[in-house]
Amino acid sequence: MGSTITDAQALVTALRSAYASTLIKLKIIDLYVVFSLATVLVQVIYMSLVGSFPFNAFLSGILSCIGSAVLAVCLRMQVNKENKEFKDLPPERAFADFVLCNLVLHLVIMNFLG
Repeated sequence: MGSTITDAQALVTALRSAYASTLIKLKIIDLYVVFSLATVLVQVIYMSLVGSFPFNAFLSGILSCIGSAVLAVCLRMQVNKENKEFKDLPPERAFADFVLCNLVLHLVIMNFLG
């Protein structure tokens, strides 16, 4: 049991030190992803406490947050300089794709609301 806790602490320390060298723009994208997923959690807790009378609104909120988080993760992958798959893609193009896909996502969500 003691070695498991020590291993977990060593893992957290290693992750923290590796994340410290991450670029600020990637940390901002990570913060946006965490915010989107926290919003999903708040919506699920609210739905479980109050009820889900307008179920389309609940589903729209959940899908909007999850879709935004997925698109932000895609943006992070494209903007990250260490990722060699997208080395020829300029960051401006990646951000334009992110904005356009978010626009399409939220138009679909608004259509789903009715």
